[in-house]
Amino acid sequence: MERNNLITEKYRMTFDYHTHTVYSHHNHGKGTIEENVQAAVKAGLSGLAVTDHGPGHRFYGVRREDFPLMRREIDRLKEIYPQLKLYLGVEANIVSGGHCLDVNKEDLRYFDFILGGYHYGIPGGYCIGNWLDAHRAAPKAFGRRLLIKNTDMAVKAVYENDLRILTHPGDKGRFDIGELARACADTDTWMEISTWHAHLTTEEIRICAREDVKFVISSDAHTPDRVGSFEGGLQRALAAGLDIERIVNIEEC
Repeated sequence: MERNNLITEKYRMTFDYHTHTVYSHHNHGKGTIEENVQAAVKAGLSGLAVTDHGPGHRFYGVRREDFPLMRREIDRLKEIYPQLKLYLGVEANIVSGGHCLDVNKEDLRYFDFILGGYHYGIPGGYCIGNWLDAHRAAPKAFGRRLLIKNTDMAVKAVYENDLRILTHPGDKGRFDIGELARACADTDTWMEISTWHAHLTTEEIRICAREDVKFVISSDAHTPDRVGSFEGGLQRALAAGLDIERIVNIEEC
């Protein structure tokens, strides 16, 4: 706790572009859009994005019919909270088929930008294999094959879509982090250092930093009280020796 206090005295988060609400179903997100907005204002942020899970997730995905409702709510709240740059995005799920995301062209009209992340619970994303591999219920050779498949899937998602952020790279599967970093550098996609997940880890940050890539710290808040949380991610970045200027939403106080 003492170290967190020292960090918040020296640094501040300017915006948080990865937060969830009750639109992520099955009680995955706990707050309303306006509650997240109020939390962002309280935290002194200048920007906030609501980015609930893409519709392909079997459990947490937003229903497509909710996208226009969310868009209208975001536009309504912009008028009420002009001190905050407010955006609607989506944390699209990375999948192995098509253009490697679970959102389509019709969906895109509702969003200001898109995040892409890999999760369990997605058809066509090697989820069963990755779960078995993570729980050591599969042979090592199976894990090595998954590394190639996962990396190819995620790299295609980066190149074939206009992603603002690649969320928690390396989570829930084996990935060649260096290859992901090169793809993100080529496409000006920010790599997320999550405060909700362990990735990017300190070592992964060091690997990614070899490429000309930008980083972003996100709360991945599932409750309004976590909106604007950045300390854990910044601790890992500092431990990795990352130049703070490479993190797009962190500045010195």
